[in-house]
Amino acid sequence: MFIASSPHRPPVQPAGCHILALLLASTSLVFGCASSRRAGLHDAPENIQELTAEINRVLADSAFVNANWAVLITNMDTQEILYQRNANKSFLPASNAKIFTTAAGLDQLGPDYVYTTRAYLTGDIENGILQGDIIIRGAGDPVIGGRFNDGDVMELFREWADSLASLGITRIRGDIIGDDNFFDDQPLGMAWSWDDEPFWYSAEISALSLNDNSIDFTITGRQQGEPARIVWSPAQTTYASMTNHTQTVHADSSRSLHYGRRRGTNQFEIDGVIPEGKTYQISLSVFNPTLFFVHVLRETLIQSGLSVEGRPVDMDSRSDSVDYSAAGVRQFATHTSRPLEDIVYVLNKRSHNLYAEMLLKTLGSANPVPNKNGGSRNDLDPGSAAMGIARAMDTFAAAGADTSRMHLRDGSGLSRMNYITAEMTSSVLSYMWSHPDERTRSAFLESLPIGGLDGTLKFRFRTGPATGVVRAKTGTLTGVSSLSGYVPSHGGSPISFVLMCNQYTVPASSVRRAQDAIVELLATYRK
Repeated sequence: MFIASSPHRPPVQPAGCHILALLLASTSLVFGCASSRRAGLHDAPENIQELTAEINRVLADSAFVNANWAVLITNMDTQEILYQRNANKSFLPASNAKIFTTAAGLDQLGPDYVYTTRAYLTGDIENGILQGDIIIRGAGDPVIGGRFNDGDVMELFREWADSLASLGITRIRGDIIGDDNFFDDQPLGMAWSWDDEPFWYSAEISALSLNDNSIDFTITGRQQGEPARIVWSPAQTTYASMTNHTQTVHADSSRSLHYGRRRGTNQFEIDGVIPEGKTYQISLSVFNPTLFFVHVLRETLIQSGLSVEGRPVDMDSRSDSVDYSAAGVRQFATHTSRPLEDIVYVLNKRSHNLYAEMLLKTLGSANPVPNKNGGSRNDLDPGSAAMGIARAMDTFAAAGADTSRMHLRDGSGLSRMNYITAEMTSSVLSYMWSHPDERTRSAFLESLPIGGLDGTLKFRFRTGPATGVVRAKTGTLTGVSSLSGYVPSHGGSPISFVLMCNQYTVPASSVRRAQDAIVELLATYRK
């Protein structure tokens, strides 16, 4: 799908920056290139008193008179608290919630965890005709599509078509069925904003997902006065219907486009103006991702030369269930995802909400919390966000966080019912910093955006002492801005920081400047 500067695979790190040297025998951390470090130290704080005074000065800005700040800064070598403000008060974290989700996912599933999607057929094959159905059994893989294969969304589906053809199948009498029962049937997170639903960052959640559960639209201006040309991927799928109210304007004009999806449908609308010869790309979420998956699969099978008489079907719409161990049900293909460390890399670098939600539900489905009688908790669906959170609490408790006061309702941070403290976030950062498994530690640290270089920090810390050395997770909602992570001080000590601001009414850029100023103070701190 189209995300600014978003690669289909994790980007190569800049030459000369040995980011993989994050883990050393000691507890120190190599954050980036030495050449990017430490300019302008004449005003650098030399002790805690000076550091405290400088941070207080930043936070005393009149722009934040009606805002609330929570701050906790810790020396990772000594665990000395260098600064704290409201550290035990509950705040909305926004996408800082992904710190919790990815830490728990890596800690409990491991960096090598993979998702396996299985393809089955039912019935006999007679004279090239399959007298039955095709069933795709989802396992929560969030990255089926073009993310890791140069943008080729239908590559896997063509492989499945080849697998069917190799069995001598030329026609399928039955349906193409999607089984998404690895997760529950709640498509959105608790307390998500209804008006975000059409957009890619609020895509519906399903254990059977394709192309980030979104359709990618390309809008190109033609001749002045004509409607723009609109095409979409995957492959002009008929799962989407498009109403085009656009108009092409003079090449020197400005673009002004409005777009969305009618709620509960896959009817998309785009209107507005676009200059001649200019191209704009957007991604909009689909309704019912499971049906989207099998709809596009059916189209791909037909395009590959197979005849399909049946329909695309969401298994939830059928009254009967499938016994995968039955003699008449045969597996004909499997697909294994990239390892979790690669998925988490994209998740945190790009702050990918869907991946976070699918990872959270995977935690609950793969290893549900047992009840006192030995089975899974009967008050929670094993594939629900609530079960995932219940399971993730084991990691947070091991980190020393007070889970009795932790209030998480989703994995991405879109929910406005998430309440955590700076102390909790700091505890998880410390836990992952010193995680006993080096690969788990490395996978988590390397997934965090690097200031001035990549991810959601690519355009922050472009110059100054924190460039290339700060690793942190951003978090943004209306009135909410968070930044939490690690930075080395000028004195060589690794420092963790949690910076959360809620209820501000100034532009978010003002809050980000204050956060960046504090991180730069830490980078120049002489101790």
